[in-house]
Amino acid sequence: MFWQTIASAQAATPGISNQNSEVVLAYLVPMVLLFGILYFVQVRPQVKKTRDHQKMLNALKRNDEVVTTGGLLGRLVELGDKLVTLEIAQGVRVRVERSQIASLSAYGKTPKGAKDKDEAAHTKGGA
Repeated sequence: MFWQTIASAQAATPGISNQNSEVVLAYLVPMVLLFGILYFVQVRPQVKKTRDHQKMLNALKRNDEVVTTGGLLGRLVELGDKLVTLEIAQGVRVRVERSQIASLSAYGKTPKGAKDKDEAAHTKGGA
């Protein structure tokens, strides 16, 4: 009964259409802001990550060391459009889908900055 009284009072008010538009804006603006924040926090970084991964896949060449999504480490021996052949040990080759290559491998490689630091440490310690 209480809600019917309020509804009939609002229906009798002459400026009700203006109030409805204010109510719609009061709900619409936060929703638009929420979707905007969601886009910049989740969607945009994921699209960028996917684009960077695709560039890496297109730039692969023979003898690159890679890591697959399954964790296999290997050197690229043959490259195809959809499949690549990895050599995971001497004489052991595995065919893998190109899309399953997660990244280039950094295992066993010394970063450039760390190599310079090691040389400086050896010269100081040895002298």
